[in-house]
Amino acid sequence: MTLSTSHIRTLFLDHMRQHGHTIIKSSSLVPENDPTTLFTGSGMQPMVPYLLGQSHPLGKRIADSQKCFRSQDIEEIGDNRHTTFFEMLGNWSLGDFFKETQIDIMWDFLVTILKLDPERLYFSVYRGNEQLGIERDNESIKKWQEKFASVGIDAQVGTAPEAEGMREGEKIFTYPDKKNWWSRSGVPENMPIGEPGGPDTEMFFDFDPTNAKKVHETSQWSHEVCHVNCDCGRFVEIGNNVFMQYIKTDAGFDLLPQKNVDFGGGLERMAAAVNDDSDVFNLDVFTPAKGTIEALSGISYIDEKAVYAYRVVLDHIRAATFLIADGVVPGNKDQMYFVRRLIRRAVRFARDINIRNNFTSKIAKTFVDYYKTDYPELAEREAVITSELDKEESKFRKTLENGIKQFDKIAGENISGKDAFDLLQSFGFPIELTEELAKEKGIAVDREAFEKEKQIHAEASRTASAGKFKGGLGGGSEMEVKYHTATHLLHKALHMVLGDGATQKGSNITPERLRFDFAFNRKMTPEEIKQVETLVNEAIKKDLIVTRKEMSLDEAKAIGAIGLFDDKYSDKVSVYFVGDFSTEFCGGPHVEHTGTMGTFRIAKEEAVSQGVRRIKAVLE
Repeated sequence: MTLSTSHIRTLFLDHMRQHGHTIIKSSSLVPENDPTTLFTGSGMQPMVPYLLGQSHPLGKRIADSQKCFRSQDIEEIGDNRHTTFFEMLGNWSLGDFFKETQIDIMWDFLVTILKLDPERLYFSVYRGNEQLGIERDNESIKKWQEKFASVGIDAQVGTAPEAEGMREGEKIFTYPDKKNWWSRSGVPENMPIGEPGGPDTEMFFDFDPTNAKKVHETSQWSHEVCHVNCDCGRFVEIGNNVFMQYIKTDAGFDLLPQKNVDFGGGLERMAAAVNDDSDVFNLDVFTPAKGTIEALSGISYIDEKAVYAYRVVLDHIRAATFLIADGVVPGNKDQMYFVRRLIRRAVRFARDINIRNNFTSKIAKTFVDYYKTDYPELAEREAVITSELDKEESKFRKTLENGIKQFDKIAGENISGKDAFDLLQSFGFPIELTEELAKEKGIAVDREAFEKEKQIHAEASRTASAGKFKGGLGGGSEMEVKYHTATHLLHKALHMVLGDGATQKGSNITPERLRFDFAFNRKMTPEEIKQVETLVNEAIKKDLIVTRKEMSLDEAKAIGAIGLFDDKYSDKVSVYFVGDFSTEFCGGPHVEHTGTMGTFRIAKEEAVSQGVRRIKAVLE
C-alpha cells in the first residue's frame, strides 16, 4: 500500500474527528510564553496546561498535527530515520475516555485505516514499580491482547526484553520507569509532590521481520540482545500513548480524579511504515527536492557516496524553511543561530556533491509547494523564506572556500582551540563545522580550548546563548548539571578500566545526553563498556557527596586531580571531589550528591580520529 504523507495526515485527523475530537491548528515552532525551551519539540508541549488541569476552550477531545523541531538531533542527521523537523500527530482526552477507548482508536487507525500488518506491530507497556506501589499496566496488556486476538494472533508478553531479547510469539513487552513512564520530571522518584504522571504504551513497526538485513549484528550500539527498544534500527517507534492516571503525594501515588490521554505519533515514521521503507527520505515530501538536487549536482540519491550529503541538505533546508516561515531568521542568538547553522551546514554538505552555487532557495521552493495547502504560512512568507536563504547562503559562500583552504593549512595532527576560534571569527565556521571537517580527516579538535578562547576574547553574550544550544552549561538546566557530574564519574571509570592514558580530549553536554572524547587507540570491548557503566552506576547509587575546594594549579596536580590543564588557567582553580571516587579540576556546576542522577548507560562508543575515541551516554 502506498499513501502520500499528506494523505496520512488527513486520514488521521478525519479518524479523530469521527471519534468526537476537535481539530486544532499546529502551534508555532517558537513556543509562546515558555522561556524554558527554544523550540516546540513535541505535540504535547503546547498542551501541557490542559494536561495539568486547565480546561481547554474547545472541549475534552482534541487532535492536531504539530510542527516540531528538535535541535539536539542536528548531529544525528545522515541516517535513514532522524530529522530535525517533523510533524507529530496527536490526540488528547482531557478527563473523558481512557485506556480501552484510546487503544481501540489507535488499533483501528493502524490496522484498519493504514492497513499495517499486525504481524509487524509490537507494543511496550509499563512494568510497574513494586517499591513505589505502582502496578504493572495490566489494562493495556489485556487490551492489546484482545486486539491481536481479533485478527487471530495469540500475543504473548515478554517481561524482560532488554535482558532476554525477543522470543517467538511475544508481541507485547514490559519495560521499567525509564522507558514507559511519563511525567514532566521523568521517573517517579524524581517527581515532586503534586505532579501528575503515568504509564505509557508505545507502538513499534518491524521494518525487517525476517532479520534478513542483520542490522542488529552490524550495529555499533552496545546492546547484547535485540528487542523493540534496542536502537538497532530494525524496529521504529511510530507512536506513544501516555496515560496520566497518578499524582504524587506525601504517602506515595494516588489515582487522579481526572485521567488524561496524550498520544503522539511521528507522521514521517508512520508514512515510512505504510510504504514499508525505513528510509524517511524516500517519502514523497522529499521527492521534488531530491530531483532538484540531482539536477544541480548530477549525482543521484542512490549513489552511496552522496546519500549522507543528500539527507543533510534535505532535512536542513526543510527545517530552515519552516523556521523562517514562523519568524526565525538566521542570526547569532538563540533560535536564530539554529537557522544559520542549518543553512551553513547544508551549503557545506552540498559542496560534497558538486553544488558550488546558490541553491537553498530552489530546494525551499519544493517544500513550500508541497506543504502550502496544509501550512499556508509557507506560501504567505515565500518571498521572505527565499530572500533570507539567499542572503545567508551568499554571506557564507564568500568565506566558505577560503575557510576550507585555511582549515586544510592548519589540519595537522590536531586542531587547536585558537585555530578553531580563528575559523569562527574570520570565516564564520561554527565549531561543529570545524569538528565535522576534522573528523573526515581523522583528526581531533580541542573543544575545551576553543571554549576558553571564547571566554578570553570576552564573548560573554554569545557564550551564554551557546550554552542553550551547543551543549555547554550556559543554560544551567538540571539535566545538564547531572550530565556534567556524570562526565567526572565517566572519566575516572575510564582510568580505572583502561588505564591513566585514557585522558579527556573534549566533551559536549545537552539536556538529553553527554558526549565524551578520550585518548585510546582501539575500540572498547563490550566487557570494558559494561565495567565502566557498572563503576559509574555504583558511584551514583552510593549517593556520594560532591564538594568543592579552591587550590593552586600545582596543588591540584599534586593530589592527583584529573582534567584538562593548560597555561590559560589562572593559578587558583576549583577541584571537585565526588566522595572518594573522583577528584577533578573543573569549573562546575555539579549536583550536590550523586543519588539524584539516575542510571548511567553508554549508548555508543566510536572512533573520532586516530588515537581518540568518543562515548555517547545517557542518564535514565
